Amino acid sequence: MDEKGSQKALEIRRKYIEGFVEIVAPELIMFEVLNALRYKGLFTCEELKRIAEALDAYGFDLYVLRGGYAVHTVDLACMNDLTVYDASYISLAELEEAQMYTFDSKLVDKLHSSHRQRIKDVSIAGF
Repeated sequence: MDEKGSQKALEIRRKYIEGFVEIVAPELIMFEVLNALRYKGLFTCEELKRIAEALDAYGFDLYVLRGGYAVHTVDLACMNDLTVYDASYISLAELEEAQMYTFDSKLVDKLHSSHRQRIKDVSIAGF
């Protein structure tokens, strides 16, 4: 059985590969993806190493949390009562004037309206 949203995630991946969208994310995303896959218990350590290499090969634009990005992220976290981890994704979308896609409706619900304009909850709306 597919995990909720997996088809939409694959559609985003396809559009990225075909050059229709760019993907920017905090460096944190690599840790989060690999950690989630590790604790799913579906992959061996050798498979996870290959997945790490494959993720790196995609060439996503990954951002280090520093300077104005760090300050904006902390402000956003405090204003919206979010973790700094979650705020880093929203902050990057705002700073890069990009669209952020999430399956986390609870995260979207916590945001003040001024921070929702660049966030799309794909669990209720299509990509």
